[in-house]
Amino acid sequence: MTRTRTPVVAGWFTADAEEDDFRLLGTRCSACSAVFFPREDTFCRNPACPGGELAEVPLSRRGRVWSYTDGRYRPPAPYVSDPGVEWEPYLLVAVELAAEGMVVLGQAAPGVALADLAVGAEVEAVPGVLNEDQDTTWTTWHWRPVRTREARS
Repeated sequence: MTRTRTPVVAGWFTADAEEDDFRLLGTRCSACSAVFFPREDTFCRNPACPGGELAEVPLSRRGRVWSYTDGRYRPPAPYVSDPGVEWEPYLLVAVELAAEGMVVLGQAAPGVALADLAVGAEVEAVPGVLNEDQDTTWTTWHWRPVRTREARS
């Protein structure tokens, strides 16, 4: 059976892009040039801005680890997890994007270990899967150390 690939949150990333073209999507204000992620489609959140048009912009694909941690416990609902499957810790990575200077949080890509991360290390956004059910593959973004990819090439 083929599952439908559906972004966890529509419009936050290039849903059907190949890995090399994958980007998080934000918005930029035409009046003050502030960039927002998660995207803002209603008004500029900069309190000093008189307001301008908000346009979608692809964000930097790479950034530097600002902070990271591991989740060693099964979170309560509404987090989706199968209680019949042994819990596997996951890594959360806060990344300062190269051009925008903003910090974006996300999970590390599968296979990335705590020892693979360090504050200041370069990482890149890659497409990922958050969950799958019978009909749907719920897609998201992950952070992966740049050296991991280059080592495989």
